[in-house]
Amino acid sequence: MKAGRIVLGLLLAAAAASPQTLSLGQGVFYNGEGDILIAIDASVAVRKIQSPYVMFKAYLASASRGEIVVDRANIVMIYKDAAYPLPAYKVFQKEYSGQRNDFNLYRNLGKESLALSPMRNFRFPATADFFPAFGETAARLTSEGSMVGTIGFSTTLYFKNPGFQKGDKIIIRVADKKRPEIVGAVAVVLE
Repeated sequence: MKAGRIVLGLLLAAAAASPQTLSLGQGVFYNGEGDILIAIDASVAVRKIQSPYVMFKAYLASASRGEIVVDRANIVMIYKDAAYPLPAYKVFQKEYSGQRNDFNLYRNLGKESLALSPMRNFRFPATADFFPAFGETAARLTSEGSMVGTIGFSTTLYFKNPGFQKGDKIIIRVADKKRPEIVGAVAVVLE
């Protein structure tokens, strides 16, 4: 328990320094600083801001091209100085029935901003996901994803909605499973 508080304290301290984020338009945000390059597509979250769980699509890549492994436990959303972890998949499935609708909406939204971002230099195989929508994608449920060389990791992220309002700023932070000093973070504005 004490170790968890220390880690949470470090997360919040690191989040206080807002990451250098570029808004690419269409609800897509990118940060190319740090060891983990990260792009977040928040277009569904913006359109379904009142949903009990809010969906983000994450694209992660290794800046050094060396191997990085992220565990779902090492991904947090920081909102109003509080850290929110990803919910357990079984709990999420029981409490939320809008995932298929979210995937359909995401599929129909434009991806031009993401395609023109620096993430275009990486490939994102759709073989594993933290929140796969069964029947919608061939991705299998996983608790960790890896990236190495030009192979990135793309996954769906859901966070329990703490009461978002239009214009709110959140930070999504990702750390390596075994080396917590290897991080990536992106600031997202829900506009």
